[in-house]
Amino acid sequence: MKGYEVKNIEDIDSPALLIYEDRLRANIKEALRIAGGPERLRPHVKTHKMAEVVILHLELGVRKFKCATIAEAEMLALAGASDVLIAHQPTGPKIHRIVALIRHFPSVVFSTIVDNEDTAKEISAVCEKAGVVIPLFLDIDTGMHRTGIAPGETAIKLYRLLDTLPGVSPGGIHAYDGHIRDRDFSVRKEKSDKAFQPVSQMIETIEGEGGNVPAIIAGGSPTFPVHAQRPDVQLSPGTYVFWDAGYAEMLPDMNFVPAALVFTRVVSKPGEGLICLDLGHKALASENPHPRVKLLDIEVSAFTGHSEEHLVVHTPDAERLKPGDGLYGIPLHICPTVALYQEAEIVNNGRAQGRWKVVARDRKIGV
Repeated sequence: MKGYEVKNIEDIDSPALLIYEDRLRANIKEALRIAGGPERLRPHVKTHKMAEVVILHLELGVRKFKCATIAEAEMLALAGASDVLIAHQPTGPKIHRIVALIRHFPSVVFSTIVDNEDTAKEISAVCEKAGVVIPLFLDIDTGMHRTGIAPGETAIKLYRLLDTLPGVSPGGIHAYDGHIRDRDFSVRKEKSDKAFQPVSQMIETIEGEGGNVPAIIAGGSPTFPVHAQRPDVQLSPGTYVFWDAGYAEMLPDMNFVPAALVFTRVVSKPGEGLICLDLGHKALASENPHPRVKLLDIEVSAFTGHSEEHLVVHTPDAERLKPGDGLYGIPLHICPTVALYQEAEIVNNGRAQGRWKVVARDRKIGV
């Protein structure tokens, strides 16, 4: 169990999300060590979505954060963050909601990203009409081909445009290389360096023309230690707070530990060698193939069924287990797993001693 057993687990209904605060604090300190200090760390909160985790960062001097949704941005502002990047290009009503955030939290610097002229002009028009100014980061595609504009002259032209539009200002460059996930750190570094080189060249061109690039935000958890070697880059990992089985296997060079587990109980024994757990799709992220969870203290031969409320496992340990017995598991992917829970049980000194609400799992808090 490696110290994960909860002494008062009989008080916890299942399935449950357990957060081990000592391990969480250790992960935050390790992230600060890699970053070289709180001023360079801009954590992505999409993994945890909890105000209490934000506050733990604030206590250690972290002031800048990154998020994906308006609710996450509002949660950050309510928790006391002073600088919030919404790293999801806004369209439609989201632009008006960001304006509402700016008005409601005047002491917080909100910014967002753009990768095309039409969206930049739409944001400009809405902000100008509202009488606010928002910094816009140019979102650069470094090879993931999900969002962003390719680095080069077209991207430079778009960045120049941001300096001329009313209601917006150039915030800097945002580059996410989430496609680089090689297990070997040297390979990961080589690929990240190659992908980032055109970004560096573009920034040199902009600044050489007298343009202003106030900030460069790059990377996620896999390339976190690579970008940490670039002194002018803000670092935006997210999964490090809780870690998971997927990254533990993929990134052996990183010293984070699982700080969030799922707890499940045997609800039935449908056949020889089989147990059925109350850990269905609604309690465990299921976008990846099995194994979607690393179950502790049992040997798993196969996952034979997974539905909304149930997970059926074939295990040689089935004979010793009975309905009501509990098991702990490390999710393969913790981020979407957390979003399936309204609240988490907080474990300190081996006991569940309180709950934190996963407040930003909702699409809307107030704004």
